[in-house]
Amino acid sequence: MRYGMAIGLSLVLCGSARVGFADDKQAERLEKSAEVMTDIMKTPERGIPHDLMDKSVCVGVIPSEKKLAFGVGATYGRGAMVCRQGGNGPWGAPSMFTVGGANVGFQIGGEATDFVLLVMNGRGAEKLLHDNTKIGADASAAGGPVGRSAEGATDLQLHAEILTYSRSRGAFAGISLDGQMFKQDGDSNEKLYGRKLAPEDILFKGVVPAPAAAGPLDAALTQFSPHGGEEFQPK
Repeated sequence: MRYGMAIGLSLVLCGSARVGFADDKQAERLEKSAEVMTDIMKTPERGIPHDLMDKSVCVGVIPSEKKLAFGVGATYGRGAMVCRQGGNGPWGAPSMFTVGGANVGFQIGGEATDFVLLVMNGRGAEKLLHDNTKIGADASAAGGPVGRSAEGATDLQLHAEILTYSRSRGAFAGISLDGQMFKQDGDSNEKLYGRKLAPEDILFKGVVPAPAAAGPLDAALTQFSPHGGEEFQPK
């Protein structure tokens, strides 16, 4: 009987450790996302134009996505997305997501890359809530311009629903993520908030406050774009 109780206690402790580890992973992702935004925006000449940041309704950050290429390149990353409440209010709670896909290539090796996605309107934000949204097909996307302002942006960039950027080895630039599959990460959200939540409830309806782990990311977004976006009513 004592042996059985010991086994049961061990299983409970192991399960608790796994939950704690998962929670730490979500906090680490949010912390790294905040660092990415701060590093990118602290140099205006080589960052995201402030006028585009102010127009965005949501921002997604994927810290250090791993690229693996062996004949056919494969990418996979986990990120966090934060939206302005109501589309034009203060930054709200984060919803976790994943991005993955494949591209034809012949390079061999791995590379750590940070990605940033600016969601420019309510239509783009709603499309990213669907399961397996293909960037560039289901939601229009373009590599975003870099600099203090978006004066030199093309019509394609100005009319895209999502603007995408990457940073690798210190270089920051707009990059196409066409073909990548964007999916909300329900399991990570459950670990972060302690219960199952629909992404629209987190991002648009504000049913939960931002957790303490999201404080640095919200602070970074508020510092660089305290006001902006456009009001929209999610369907």
